Amino acid sequence: MRIDIVTLFPEFFTSPLQTSLLGKAIANQIAEVHLTNPRDFTTDKHHRVDDEPYGGGVGMLMKPDPIFAAVESLPSLPKREIIYLTPQGKPMKQEMFKELVNYDQLVLICGSYEGVDERVCEHLVTREVSLGDFVLTCGEIPALALINGVVRLRPGTVGKEDSLKFESFEDGLLDYPQYTRPPVFRGWEVPEVLRSGNHKLIAEWRKEQQILRTKQRRPDLLC
Repeated sequence: MRIDIVTLFPEFFTSPLQTSLLGKAIANQIAEVHLTNPRDFTTDKHHRVDDEPYGGGVGMLMKPDPIFAAVESLPSLPKREIIYLTPQGKPMKQEMFKELVNYDQLVLICGSYEGVDERVCEHLVTREVSLGDFVLTCGEIPALALINGVVRLRPGTVGKEDSLKFESFEDGLLDYPQYTRPPVFRGWEVPEVLRSGNHKLIAEWRKEQQILRTKQRRPDLLC
């Protein structure tokens, strides 16, 4: 899988793309990530990538021409999605990651300032994606979240791939509570059923806990 990030701040990704499982996946060529700065495609002497919005308003907008030029400079693989990270997009969910992992190429456009010229969304972007119902200073943070969520589903990223089957949202429920040693810590004990060795009872307890936790914390998932 090829991931292209169109960003004014490529240095933002230096550490995250070299760290933990994501860094290992990229090092092992499970996914390849390329950074493209739209500022490199400006033609004026000041290399401006933003300008005032028509009609007035607060803040500046990213100009369309550097973004189009940046994306058009990239190779185009057969199954490609061009994604703009914006609060107005569809919220990220596990099902979205499971869909995107099957693409050959993801192009992620990170907005800054007050966003991008609408013509980018109308004529270039194929999908708008949001991290949630809030506003951040830039699109780089949601881009990292999307990359992490997708790449971890690629074969070879997670050591025990079976663990991906038993996570929050995989069956529409949150994950069950988990414990490790010691069995008693500051007087708090690990539930006895988990120490029983009875796999049938453990499975039943875990399912009950998933349902209970989802009802308490995310009842919207049960609708």
